[in-house]
Amino acid sequence: MYLEHVNLTVSDLDRSIGFYCDLLELHVRWKGPIDGERLGAHVGDDRCYLALFQGAADGTVDRDYSRPGLNHFGFVVDDLDEARRRLDHLGAMVHLEAEYEPGRRIYFLDPDGHEVELVQY
Repeated sequence: MYLEHVNLTVSDLDRSIGFYCDLLELHVRWKGPIDGERLGAHVGDDRCYLALFQGAADGTVDRDYSRPGLNHFGFVVDDLDEARRRLDHLGAMVHLEAEYEPGRRIYFLDPDGHEVELVQY
């Protein structure tokens, strides 16, 4: 078993596509209309992807760890230092670094405020 996708509502679909493709060297697997008006895209590799959905209203991501909800999602990377350089280039700031078994990790917010973890084992 493996996790096939995570679905995120985003405020700017093309910005999010560019961010995740540039950061993680992903590609657009699909892009098109979802409900007749709004667009969506699948950004990933041949095994898994992020489903990005263009939001219809403004808002903010709720990252309250004390309440039920999605806290963050993570990606395994081969080179965490290179991923951090890409984050810097993209203008994303790391707000937490941790190193404990079984790996080293960093946490940051994507352009819409979703918390993302990158880990190197």
